[in-house]
Amino acid sequence: MAEKLLVEAINDCFHVELERDENVMVMGEDVGRAGGVFRATAGLRDRFGPDRCVDTPLAEAGILGTAVGLCMAGWRPVCEMQYDAFSYPALDQLITHVGRYRWRTGGGMEFPVTIRMPYGGGVRAPELHDDSPETYYVHTPGIKVAIPSTPADAKGLLAAAIRDPDPVVILEPKLHYRTLRGEVPEGEHVTPLGKARLAREGTDLTLVAYGSMVPLSEAAADALAGEASVEVLDLRSLKPLDEEALLASAAKTGRVVIVQEAPRVAGFAAEIAAVLAEKAILDLQGPVLRVTGYDVPYPYWQIEDAYMPSVERVVDAARKLLAF
Repeated sequence: MAEKLLVEAINDCFHVELERDENVMVMGEDVGRAGGVFRATAGLRDRFGPDRCVDTPLAEAGILGTAVGLCMAGWRPVCEMQYDAFSYPALDQLITHVGRYRWRTGGGMEFPVTIRMPYGGGVRAPELHDDSPETYYVHTPGIKVAIPSTPADAKGLLAAAIRDPDPVVILEPKLHYRTLRGEVPEGEHVTPLGKARLAREGTDLTLVAYGSMVPLSEAAADALAGEASVEVLDLRSLKPLDEEALLASAAKTGRVVIVQEAPRVAGFAAEIAAVLAEKAILDLQGPVLRVTGYDVPYPYWQIEDAYMPSVERVVDAARKLLAF
């Protein structure tokens, strides 16, 4: 297996999937001639032509609305929202149309659209370029949501999304596009949606995370190495959620801290905590704790480090739970 950066693994996936299926196409702002703002789609226009790697106007609702018609015509469009917070104008299309068509047609129509976007902070971007909006999409019936934390999963989850008959939102941690390198299988590689990954085994406490919070949680586990054996569970897929893996880890360690970058209230960590309260309460030795972003707009880059969860915040929560 070759070692690739996370963004290189995404690009590799595109080359494999567009070659494999002539109905797969990519569309978005600057995805063609420029290869995308993060170069995730570099080389696709030259190899597959402007009809399968399409530069669009700066209109997110138009991008996704066009994908609705393309799906009906038999295409498998992959829409890039250039940044996470740019996707909000497309929420009407997503909620009103994309998530409902299989239901509206009584299961008669598949809707294989993939919506991918960089998410999260840490890259010193301007306002409206850093958010963690996964809960909006998870809360939308008919939509699947996945967030990779490794180059291999960035390729594998994107391939699974492209091949899936239903709409899938893929959020890619922009902080790690060019800071995470790892082994990536050559050729076709699919990571099943709905299957968590045990990033690290432990016996005393579980850190549950996804996306950019997985490497952070692993660093926190390292910091606690002399005090406790810490397990790190990478959810990979938020919907469908791998409850079996979540409950198994909670039963094993008896203590759970959930780490998310998004604001605290009604974040996905609250859903995980609710699942644990309903189905694992007798296995737990203490309360389920959350380390999250704050309930404020994502701050300007000068103070974003104060907003984002840190190793220190995760370690502090873990120590409180271990001492409970």
